[in-house]
Amino acid sequence: MELKLFIAGCIVFVIAMTMQISKKCFKTQISKKLFQNVYSWTDTIWTALIIASFIMFFFIQAFKIPSGSMRNTLLEGDHLFVNKCFYGFRVPFKHIGKRCGALKKIERGDVVVFQCPPEALTSAERKHGVKKDFIKRCIGVAGDKVEIRNKKLYLNDVFIKEVYTVYNDNSIFESFKLFENEGDYQQAWEKGSFTSIPHIFIRDNFGPVIVTKDCYMMMGDNRDFSFDSRFWGPLPDKYIKGKALFLYWPVTRWKFIS
Repeated sequence: MELKLFIAGCIVFVIAMTMQISKKCFKTQISKKLFQNVYSWTDTIWTALIIASFIMFFFIQAFKIPSGSMRNTLLEGDHLFVNKCFYGFRVPFKHIGKRCGALKKIERGDVVVFQCPPEALTSAERKHGVKKDFIKRCIGVAGDKVEIRNKKLYLNDVFIKEVYTVYNDNSIFESFKLFENEGDYQQAWEKGSFTSIPHIFIRDNFGPVIVTKDCYMMMGDNRDFSFDSRFWGPLPDKYIKGKALFLYWPVTRWKFIS
């Protein structure tokens, strides 16, 4: 979105400069006044577009919740602001790449907006270059051992009581032995291979896996109905966009997100 705004701003800027060069062509009083009004609006528009694209790229961006995977923390249709500089500025002119100047590192429990990795897309979506933004909660960081036993989260072999998590399906799918050893399980998970496995084999009993270097384990608060890192694997740091900051719409649900 920010790139589109920047390009639009550049186009309007060129129009404004062209008008400035050709202003001598307007000789009558009426045409001069009309020109001045149009030029004034054009000049204002390109400035606003460039500033907006700059703010959206580096600092704050609006985001709309697309699905119910974060219920009840966030609901479908909620509008919120995302802090894009909290975890560092993205390097300009690179679609996906390094970030610098981070104020803090991503921590367990942070609600994060990110571009979904290719493994989370269908083959048709990848073929057509579709890009989606997801919002999930960081469950584990690099080096963490993550395991789910009968819907309960264990982090580094310690049970974690998640006050924000909801379970809307009372059934618990039994554990299935998908691989002979944990090494094969880990490799398959890292490659995002679990997207092709029926979700009943993964949802309620998962792991253990070790979150790989420069990656995160992301999961939705609506645990039974979330398509997340359990299925498409660890999230590389390069896909991070920002930290969910403040829910501003609807006004009855105003809150800082935690």
